Amino acid sequence: MIKEVSGDILLSKAQAIAHGLAPNDHFDQGLALSLRKNYPSMYKDFRHYYRIAHPAPGKAWIWSGVGGVRIINLLTQEPAKGNNSHPGKASLPNVNHALKELVKIIKKEKITSLALPKLATGVGGLPWEEVKPIIYDRLSKLNIPVYIYSTYRKGIKAQEN
Repeated sequence: MIKEVSGDILLSKAQAIAHGLAPNDHFDQGLALSLRKNYPSMYKDFRHYYRIAHPAPGKAWIWSGVGGVRIINLLTQEPAKGNNSHPGKASLPNVNHALKELVKIIKKEKITSLALPKLATGVGGLPWEEVKPIIYDRLSKLNIPVYIYSTYRKGIKAQEN
């Protein structure tokens, strides 16, 4: 079941939160920045993972924190061209491949609910009208609640039920 909601994704009761970013991302914009502030160890672990694995766009990496927090990092954007530059834009093939990886992670980890933003449309730069059908195609087959935070409202808890 997919349900679009309005609110602050960081207040979600979903078992996992997924979001898009780039390989070697600095987590300095959008939802990634909020996640970095709330979970600084996730950012450090992602940097370590990146240095060791050198993941390509289209991959996904899950982080589990204290208290059962799970963040699934979807590599939807192209990497930055240099150390001090911002990541590149997202692409529909990267989104599609990352969502395939997300489905595998959800099944393997037995995740029971998921929250995600309008993936790859903010910093990633893609039109929601093009991303939304891919999300619905990939995630509607899951037998879990999926909450798409289509409107951000800081500090407001969404009606997920």
